[in-house]
Amino acid sequence: MLPLVPFADGSAPPAADSLRERVVLVTGATGGLGRTTALAAAAAGATVVLLGRKVRPLERIYDEIDALGAPKPAIYPMDLAGATPKDFADLAAAIERGCGRLDGLVHAAAHFDTLQPFEQQSPEEWTRAQQVNLHAPALLTQACLPLLRQAPDAAIVFVFDDLDRVGKAFWGGYGVAKHALAGLASILHQETESSGVRTHALLPGPMRTALRRAAYYGENTLIHPEPAVAAAAVVRLLGPGAAGLRGKALDLRPPA
Repeated sequence: MLPLVPFADGSAPPAADSLRERVVLVTGATGGLGRTTALAAAAAGATVVLLGRKVRPLERIYDEIDALGAPKPAIYPMDLAGATPKDFADLAAAIERGCGRLDGLVHAAAHFDTLQPFEQQSPEEWTRAQQVNLHAPALLTQACLPLLRQAPDAAIVFVFDDLDRVGKAFWGGYGVAKHALAGLASILHQETESSGVRTHALLPGPMRTALRRAAYYGENTLIHPEPAVAAAAVVRLLGPGAAGLRGKALDLRPPA
């Protein structure tokens, strides 16, 4: 597994030009962490490819980025739950045609339904959890690797969850997928550590997101911060200054 390292510099925003002339693909761009990451990457100078299920929310984020005066983003609608290997290959080809390069891939998309006993989780929900949280990141990474390898410095960022927490009762398919995703990130790091492609991960603390509300529906999620610190950490991992964090997972959880 990728070793965890604390993220001690969460208060300072990334430099305005730290991702200048880089192209970054963000999945789940309409979600809490995905949207905030897309905005932060654009503010740091990146051309962001926004991947999400629905066009209208993607258009709203496009407008937010455009209002920043940042490089104009690209919109790519895709439902990861039903995506096929060909869909991912077509996406990589479209990025190469439209942008000419790819320097970063952020797996911010996630699917979680509800806490429930394993025996009550429907086969359809189990399959969707594996597809969105594991199969899609794996197959999208595989499709994008040839393009990422063309960049002089590229980064892949996975978003982890606390394995001690999601490995407990009632986390079902989501918990299983997150354990497997951590294994995938470790394998990918070992296979790319001597190349120009860096593998990183992020372990956020509690955030004010829809996934948090679904998992802790009796909790007042307003007590938790917006995903801004997590997004800033992702942008740092995408930039060239994160070379020393290759093969590491930034731990943003508050001290116990």
